[in-house]
Amino acid sequence: MITRILGIDPGIARMGYGVIERAGHSLAAVAFGCIETPAHTSDATRLLQIYQELKQCIDTYQPDVMALEQLFFNRNTTTAFIVGQARGVAMLTAAQAGLLTAEYTPMQVKLAVVGYGKADKAQVQEMVKLLLGLSERPKPDDTADALAVAITHAHTAPAASLEAQASRPRSVGEARTWRVQRGVRP
Repeated sequence: MITRILGIDPGIARMGYGVIERAGHSLAAVAFGCIETPAHTSDATRLLQIYQELKQCIDTYQPDVMALEQLFFNRNTTTAFIVGQARGVAMLTAAQAGLLTAEYTPMQVKLAVVGYGKADKAQVQEMVKLLLGLSERPKPDDTADALAVAITHAHTAPAASLEAQASRPRSVGEARTWRVQRGVRP
């Protein structure tokens, strides 16, 4: 089964997006880039532009799920608020399109993509390039980050789905089927 994932790196000046496909254990880049808004326009106008371009991206590439990076700011609260608004626009656009959403912290993304939660940007970009078979590192950083978020979901979602299935209440027949599939005799 092929799953198409739209990764988002939220931002007001530049929102990175990356669409990948997961088929089994294989990953492939479908499209990636940035939605860039002009600096000297109102926040409302910038948010509207993000909405319109992200909606067009969803309509064009038809993802199954949107994965977003969670915000982490420890200094500039003004920036955090406006980036949070842009992130909210992305989540609204996903909800309107009927997409499931998933959220990942920067540390979860680095751990899933590089294997080290404190990896630097160059390490993340290099692994994105390698995992997706790209000829060069995706630029700008926002694009590479969005692809990394999508890769994180591709790596994390199957395990989370199995964990959710394993923990939900079952009938006796369902439990037996699950155990047999895992190689455990009932």
